[in-house]
Amino acid sequence: MELLRWSFAVGRAFRHMGCSRRNPFGEGLQSPSFLQPQRAYRSAICMEVNKPLVVQDVPSALLQPHEVRIRVRCCGVNFADILACQGLYQEKRSLPFTPGMEFSGDVMETGKAVTAIKEGDRVIGVTGTSAMAEEYIADPKLLWTIPKQVSYEDAAALPVSYGTAILALEHRAQTQPGETVLVTAAAGATGLAVVDVATHILKAKVIAAAGSDGKCNLALQKGAFHGVNYSGTNLREEVKKLTVNKGVDVVIDTVGGDIFKEALHSLAWEGRIVVVGFAGGTIPSIPANLLLLKNISALGLFWGRYREQDFPVFSSTLSSAVLYCQEGRIQPHIGAVFRLEEVNEAFAHVTQRKSTGKVVISIT
Repeated sequence: MELLRWSFAVGRAFRHMGCSRRNPFGEGLQSPSFLQPQRAYRSAICMEVNKPLVVQDVPSALLQPHEVRIRVRCCGVNFADILACQGLYQEKRSLPFTPGMEFSGDVMETGKAVTAIKEGDRVIGVTGTSAMAEEYIADPKLLWTIPKQVSYEDAAALPVSYGTAILALEHRAQTQPGETVLVTAAAGATGLAVVDVATHILKAKVIAAAGSDGKCNLALQKGAFHGVNYSGTNLREEVKKLTVNKGVDVVIDTVGGDIFKEALHSLAWEGRIVVVGFAGGTIPSIPANLLLLKNISALGLFWGRYREQDFPVFSSTLSSAVLYCQEGRIQPHIGAVFRLEEVNEAFAHVTQRKSTGKVVISIT
C-alpha cells in the first residue's frame, strides 16, 4: 500500500514536471509504469525539521552512465546528520531528504562509462546526504575499496571521523613525533579517531579530555597517556601539571565554549589549535592577544569542504585511513549499532551523549 501511494505520488510529479525523470529526492527515476512492478528500497526520510524520521519505500532511481548503484550495508551517524534534520546545519537541505554522509556496501550495478569499479566490489563511500537507505547512487570517484579483513561496520566508521583526524593532525597542525596533543571530547567518534591516529600513526603523546572518568578510560585504552575529566577538573591547570608548565603542542577541539578557552590557554609556545566543531553548542571568540604573545596558530577545519576546494587532499585522507586500517595500525571504535528502523533511537543516543566512538546504522 505504501509503495502504491508512492507510485501515484511519482505519477503526479511526472505530470506536474513535464515527465521529468526525477524522484521526490532529486534523483533520476525509471519510467513509471502501473503495468510493471517498480523496484523500491527503504530509506530514512526527514519530512519536517525537528520531527522523527520516517522509514518507508522509495522508488529506485535510473542509473546514469557515470554512476554506480550501491547496496548499502552500514551507514555512520554523524552530528552533522542530526543538525541537518534539525535545520541547524550550515548547509541547508531541501525537504524531504535522507541523511547519511558515509557508508559501506556492495556495488549492485555500474553505469556504462564506469570502468574502475565492478559489480560485487565492497566499497566505502562519502556523500553530502542520502546514505541512510538500502540503495545509494554514487559518484565512483567518491568510492574506495574495502580491504578484505575490514568489516562493513568498521569501514563505515572511517570516512568522516578518521578523515577529519588525519586532516587535522597531519595537514593542518602538522603534528610531529614526540609532540603532545590535547584532544577534547576524546571518547567521541572524532576524538577517539584523533587519539588513534596521533598515538599509533604519528607517535605523539596524547592527553585525552572528556566529560567522565569512563570516557577518559576509553581514550586511555585507545592509546592516550593521560586522561582529564573536565567535568570536575580545571583543564588548564591539569594540563600545566602534566606538561610541567610547558603546555601542549597541539589541540584538536570539537567542543567549543569554555573548554575551547581552557584548551587555548593550555598551548605551549608556537602551539597550534585546530577548531573542528562546537558540540557544546557555544561558538567561542578567540583572544587575539594570546595568539600574539605565545605565537599561537588557530586553525579551522571543515573536512567536507575539501571535497570541493581541494579534492586531492580530501581523497588522500580517505586513502590514508583505508591503508592504516588495512595495515592494522588503527581500529575504529564502534560504540553502538542500530537497525535502519531504529534511526530515531540512534540519533537520540548521540544527542543524549550516551555514545562513545562511532554509532552505526546497519542497513542490511
